[in-house]
This record gives sequence, structure tokens and C-alpha cells, in this order.
Amino acid sequence: MQALPEGVRRVAAALAAAGHPHAPRLLDGAARTAQQAADALGVAVGQIAKSIIFRRERDGAAVLVIASGDRRVDEAKVVARVGAIGRADAAFVKQATGFSIGGVAPLAHHHAPVTLIDADLFRFDVVWAAAGHPHGVFALQPQDLVHLTGAPVVDVVQEPHDWYY
Repeated sequence: MQALPEGVRRVAAALAAAGHPHAPRLLDGAARTAQQAADALGVAVGQIAKSIIFRRERDGAAVLVIASGDRRVDEAKVVARVGAIGRADAAFVKQATGFSIGGVAPLAHHHAPVTLIDADLFRFDVVWAAAGHPHGVFALQPQDLVHLTGAPVVDVVQEPHDWYY
């Protein structure tokens, strides 16, 4: 365990304390994006539970949206749930969560964020989330996210036909 990066050790400890059956694992290559993670794991991009951090304007709180890797977060839907939000830069993400962008886990944050879990993740029996480092991931069932975070399951993604390229 000592050989693991600090963020992964924090996530592993939180998972063990919660009785989660799957420990984090390190991938050979970085999984900073949902596509990279899916390719490394041999799973569908939608099975990657990506963590998107925003900054709530009224109090500066971190807002964590956990969404399926093949969906885009609808910021208007997030605003309707938590109030006005803005983009979070890398320094804010690191300060608020203790993790670098590309490795933000859904749990074990330095400061507990306001968290929303998108309902679309429940299309899958098993999903994969970042484990505190760009090379770290762990497996879980979507309902485990509710147990591990205490967050509500809501609709906060765009419909695929709303995407513009």
C-alpha cells in the first residue's frame, strides 16, 4: 500500500472503511479521460463514472457531478439543483478535493463537495471511477456511489441529440 500514490491510498482507505469489495488498481497508462480509461479497461465509455468539478458561486463550494463517460453534463440542470456555478481551475480542484484533474475520485475528498450522481450511470451493472490518481481506478455498481457518497441520483446530463459538434 505504501507504494501507491497518496490519493490512491486515501481512496483505498475510504473504500475499505465502507466495506467496498473492490480496491483501487493502477493502470499502466494514464486514464485522464473517460475514453482513455475505457480503452485501458476494455469497457464501454459509458461505464466510466467521470467526476466533473464546478465551483458554486454563492459560497465557493466544490460541486461534484458524477456522470457517465459518454454523456455531457448539462450545466443548466446542475444550476437548477445547486445554484449558480462556474468553472473550476486545476488549482481549485486540487485544493478542494486533494486530487488532480484526471484523478478525482467520487470520495475521500479534502473537503466534502456538494455531490450529484447522474441517473444515466444506472444503465450499467458495473462502472469504473477514478481512484485519486490519473492511473488509478476502481470498480463499483452505480448504487455503490449512493452508498459511498450519500448523494442524490438526478438527471444532470444533456440528451445525446442535444449535442452539437
